[in-house]
Amino acid sequence: MQRILMDKLIEWKANPGKKPLILQGVRQCGKTYLLKEFGALHYSDVFYCKFDAGRSLADFFELNLDPRRIIKDMSIFRGRDIKPQTTLIVFDEVQSCGNALAALKYFCEDAPEYHVIAAGSLLGVAVPKGTSFPVGKVEFLTLFPMSFYEFMLAQNQMLAQRLKDSPFSDSAWQSFQKQLDEYYRDYQIVGGMPEAVQSWIDSKSIESAEKIQSQIIQSYENDFVKHAPIQYFPKLSAVWNAVPSQLAKENRKFIFSQAKKGWRAKDLEDALEWLIRAGLVYKVENIEKPYLPLSAYANHTHFKLYLSDVGLLRRLANLPASVLLDRTGNYREFKGAMAENFVCCELKRLYEEHMYYWTAEGSGRAEVDFVVQDGADIVPIEVKAGTASHARSLKQYCEKFAPNISVLTSMDCGKDNILPLHAFWKLKEWIGAARQRRQPRQPGQSLQEHRHIER
Repeated sequence: MQRILMDKLIEWKANPGKKPLILQGVRQCGKTYLLKEFGALHYSDVFYCKFDAGRSLADFFELNLDPRRIIKDMSIFRGRDIKPQTTLIVFDEVQSCGNALAALKYFCEDAPEYHVIAAGSLLGVAVPKGTSFPVGKVEFLTLFPMSFYEFMLAQNQMLAQRLKDSPFSDSAWQSFQKQLDEYYRDYQIVGGMPEAVQSWIDSKSIESAEKIQSQIIQSYENDFVKHAPIQYFPKLSAVWNAVPSQLAKENRKFIFSQAKKGWRAKDLEDALEWLIRAGLVYKVENIEKPYLPLSAYANHTHFKLYLSDVGLLRRLANLPASVLLDRTGNYREFKGAMAENFVCCELKRLYEEHMYYWTAEGSGRAEVDFVVQDGADIVPIEVKAGTASHARSLKQYCEKFAPNISVLTSMDCGKDNILPLHAFWKLKEWIGAARQRRQPRQPGQSLQEHRHIER
């Protein structure tokens, strides 16, 4: 399966001033597969170390952190030289060996000719205490679960490539709308975890994909026990399991007291922070004023939580796949939650920054689902799970703040003012086209008048 991050790895390899690279990402999002494929395609040799498999490899880092001694000893261990430039060194599950993580500093300073990539699933929460993190001596990349585009690419490479190269005016978007809607539905069922996607491609079996999803969820919950302080476990479980039920509400604001009766924010905030730092949930904070910098106007106590994968959200919620085809009102509320979680994950891949949502002052009724910064523009995004030609909350936002660019995304296709959900992965292109359409302001024309004419 093709991963877009491969291009970033190739850029890293070609950079003569590269530092050791840390590849982050939640467990089972495909880090090991990607690095092994990268090594096989772009190096003549790969030395792969997995530190949670036993003590033998970690022992090389006990004496000291001299990279040349470490390279020499590891070469003897494998029975073959580790060579500069041509051997890719992979330290997998590096959070299990604090000394290996600390050694990256010395690879950067004293042995930059060696190509080293460290990968870890829980670097934000599971690094051993006392570990000296190599601040300023490493580069970072984050691998997320497969995006919708990567999901399409794995199933129909020709169609995915055609759409990637096609503007929204191209007839392909209309011609393949039915197939794209089907892929979007399948993606909500399967999600972007590579093993679940591969199972779906091989068998089209929902049962098989769900079995894998359940195993992944169980592995995450096992990490609560293995890597978090023992007193965190009931709190982590409470917050984690509350995400689907709180997204099912019309007002999706996360309320701590509903996660566990009798518990308040001060009881659960440390567990929430653990989940965020582990990359398992995304926190989307509320803003009342969309001004730069957005973080200065965020309400850190008023937020929504989403899971890092929409397929895992469906499985954790125990939502039958058949319900996604239900056209009755039984699936109305959570259908919106699924669409929002899908958009949240796509936004995280596109921007890797904090996301926000907006509610009108003095009213909880007008709410724009996401607000992001793209360059100098603050972009409001309204998500509709079904078809929708307008959005009342987005209209109210635009009347109040007159943004240069606004986005309505829904299941509609072929309407100039709507970005289809199955094309949301092209959001930045959509925003770029909107900028090009922007008319220059005339002398003496107020900003409000100018934006009114544009709209």
